[in-house]
Parts: sequence; C-alpha cells; structure tokens
Amino acid sequence: MVDGLIGKKVGMTQVFDEQGNIAPVTVIQAGPCVVVQKKTKERDGYEAVQIGFVEKAVSKKRLTKQLQGHFKKCDITPLKVLREFPYTDGENIKEGDKISVSIFEGSEMVNITGVSKGKGFAGVIKRWGFSGGRATHGSMFHRAPGSIGAAAYPSRVMKGKKMPGRMGNQRVMVKNLQVIRIDEGQNLLVVRGAVPGPKGSYLLIRKS
Repeated sequence: MVDGLIGKKVGMTQVFDEQGNIAPVTVIQAGPCVVVQKKTKERDGYEAVQIGFVEKAVSKKRLTKQLQGHFKKCDITPLKVLREFPYTDGENIKEGDKISVSIFEGSEMVNITGVSKGKGFAGVIKRWGFSGGRATHGSMFHRAPGSIGAAAYPSRVMKGKKMPGRMGNQRVMVKNLQVIRIDEGQNLLVVRGAVPGPKGSYLLIRKS
C-alpha cells in the first residue's frame, strides 16, 4: 500500500490526554487522494505512485497541454497538487484508486514535510540567535555580525558562514509526530505538536 499521502494544514488547537494533561495539536486535512499514475521498475526505473490531493477541481484553462493529456489518459478530474510516494504490494494499486486517512490506522508516529513560513530578510540576531554587542558607552556594535573571516588568509568568506539573509520559506521535515486522533468521516488527522507552514499550506505525511 502507499506509505503516505498529501494533506492540508487546518490549524492548531489543544486537547486533553487520559491523565488530564493539556497537549498542543495540529489538525490536518489528510486526503482524500487519488492515484493518478503508477510507475514501475520495468518502464520508469523505479516503483512509485503519483497521487493527487482531491479538492476543488482545477480549470483546464490553467493547465498546460501536457498536464491536460496526463489527466485525460487516466480519466481523472484535473487536480492542483501532485506528489509521488513509494508503495508496497503494488499489484493491488491501480490508477483511480482512492487513498484516505485510514492508511495511518495503527501508526503511532508520522513524518510531516512542508514549507516553513517566510519571514523575509533578517539579520543575524533574529536569523541565527546571535547575542549582539553592548548598547551603551558609545558602542557602535549593537546588532552587527562581527568578523566574518580573516584578511590575509584565506582572504575570503568561507561557505556556510552564518550571515544576514532570507529567513524561512524552506522545505522542512518534522519527524516522529505522535498521532493523537484519526477522523475518517471528515478526513482529519490530529498530531501532537506543530508542523511547518501557515494555515492552508500543503503537507506530505509519511509513516515513520
């Protein structure tokens, strides 16, 4: 079966566990997804299934001719989000099959991948947690990064140096999030803790 599916972040809330302790949780609309294409080792060199997140249909005017032909070939309504996942027992999977949140029944942990919130251009104090310089006695070194390399040798800034730049808007995976609740009727997955991205962003959910 498919090892994961596409989800959409609904938001965060909190629940009580059996001991009465409060826990922060994230609610995710996990699927339903539909199998758009099945890739085999003989034809494509690897085994995977391409699945699409089922939501409001995409107008054909917004699709390239290649994508229009792709969806027409498998006789599926055009979808906005497509991703590939590995699978097991591939003989039982075919194009057009529906995949729901029920695949996570019995799974205690999941890995979730998303794109973090973009925070724009940031300095070293906000981006990397630098402490900065003193703010009194005529100091002119408040939020500056300080020395970024030697002058004589190697006479350049080394790769990977922590400097000001764009913060956030990066692909992030959070591993081993505990599954708190599964609601098959509404396709909801509730996991403990936070996941990357704002409300309404798309996520990839895989079994740990």
